Amino acid sequence: MTHDHVRVSRALLSVSDKAGLVDFARALDTRGIALVSTGGTFKALKEAGIPVTEVADLTGFPEMMDGRVKTLHPAVHGGLLAIRDNPEHQAALAAHGIGAIDLLVVNLYPFEATIAADKPEEDCIENIDIGGPAMIRAAAKNHADVAVVTDVSDYGTVLDALEAGDGTLGFALRRKLAQKAYARTASYDAAIANWMTTRFEVDEPQPFRAFGGSLAQGLRYGENPHQSAAFYRSPGIPRAGVATARQLQGKELSFNNFNDTDAAYECVAEFDSARTAAVAIIKHANPCGVAEGGSLLEAYERALACDPVSAFGGIVALNRTLDAEAARKIVEIFTEVIIAPGASEEAIAILAGKKNLRLLLAGGLPDPRAPGVTVRTLSGGLLVQGRDAVVVDEMPFQVVTKRAPTEAEASDMRFAYRVAKHVKSNAIVYVKDGATVGVGAGQMSRVDSSRIAAWKAREGADRLGLAESLAKGAVVASDAFFPFADGLLAAAEAGATAVIQPGGSMRDNEVIAAADEAGLAMVFTGHRHFRH
Repeated sequence: MTHDHVRVSRALLSVSDKAGLVDFARALDTRGIALVSTGGTFKALKEAGIPVTEVADLTGFPEMMDGRVKTLHPAVHGGLLAIRDNPEHQAALAAHGIGAIDLLVVNLYPFEATIAADKPEEDCIENIDIGGPAMIRAAAKNHADVAVVTDVSDYGTVLDALEAGDGTLGFALRRKLAQKAYARTASYDAAIANWMTTRFEVDEPQPFRAFGGSLAQGLRYGENPHQSAAFYRSPGIPRAGVATARQLQGKELSFNNFNDTDAAYECVAEFDSARTAAVAIIKHANPCGVAEGGSLLEAYERALACDPVSAFGGIVALNRTLDAEAARKIVEIFTEVIIAPGASEEAIAILAGKKNLRLLLAGGLPDPRAPGVTVRTLSGGLLVQGRDAVVVDEMPFQVVTKRAPTEAEASDMRFAYRVAKHVKSNAIVYVKDGATVGVGAGQMSRVDSSRIAAWKAREGADRLGLAESLAKGAVVASDAFFPFADGLLAAAEAGATAVIQPGGSMRDNEVIAAADEAGLAMVFTGHRHFRH
């Protein structure tokens, strides 16, 4: 039977996070609620002069094994699980001298924080909580009679409810807290399982897989206004990016802002900041301009020149600390978000005049080689894969045509393939002198992507008043093999002189022959970057 209101007479508190603990416990004590506690929590309350019983006095057993065993006892779990209206349960409590526990307050050992700090394996193992999740699950199961609190931010809510209910807690609140409690233990266990999978290098598909995270920000809506959305941070060692970024100004990020900014920063991180300044401009999760240069200003101007129309309202990602020169240029057109490892004070001051522009400082660049997983939901399931951590500089280049690429062509090929990795398939990228001059993305036909990229290059030439397309003398990258020669021939017609692609088509010989006939240099990488 579910009780609308349950009077709270006794509470058990066992928390690793002591924030707000003393004030909360004192408020409970003021209401005449008897307090039971463990280890460090007991010590903190005792030192604060708050009446409290140690859990060892409740169980008749001292904490042992460095605190690993303290609450795993019928005196605790019986008090949490007993159904108040069940005569047999009540008889068992009486027979064994067990008192009911009406309120459980637990937050877990800081396992997520420990792995995020990259602590030694033994420290991580020691911070796997056992008794905490067991108590939480017991109390949450019996939420018809027991309230469970797992989050410090709920202390005030519980105290307000006790005040309004004259010492009782209503069922709606107990149910809400129980749901939150199970979500907390699920996320906690997922963090442990995934840490073990990566730490112990388990590569084969797992019979069970779980993912969890903590709420970082509720969003106004999702991809469309009728969809709800939120941003969650995953536990573990953070990769620099949107999840680590500090927002200095501008409106809250939207769902699409998060998605596009992440795509932009992952793309620009492919370019070694110690070697070159690089800028990526992203629109709808696709690059509309990427370039490197001697400075961020030069890189931005070259990236913008690829497609300034699409860049309007886009995301700008930089691989170096944003300086004043680049900031002044970027604000000349409407930009949604700028993300960089850092920014100078002068650059920050310049951007401050654009109130709607979001500025994110990530504190570093994500390592494109870092392992990890990507997850995509399907109807009734999940698709899980290792992230695409292959970088161009580590790929073998196999020259398959009669003509080998020149040194300049080979450099542009590497650049183009870095960008193609971040363009939705089918992807075609034209590059000349370390800058994109045409990008074709997301088409059902690779030929259409090639034509769009060539059209963009022609448009760029028209804007500059040039007679020849910007694709003239450029190299072209394809994220997957050319199944037929037509896509390659479209690139040749646009003026491309060299092609980089994975290879592996049944018609590779036909494509190579077409390249030879057109005088193109072509290399195979053996690595696809097929991206949805």
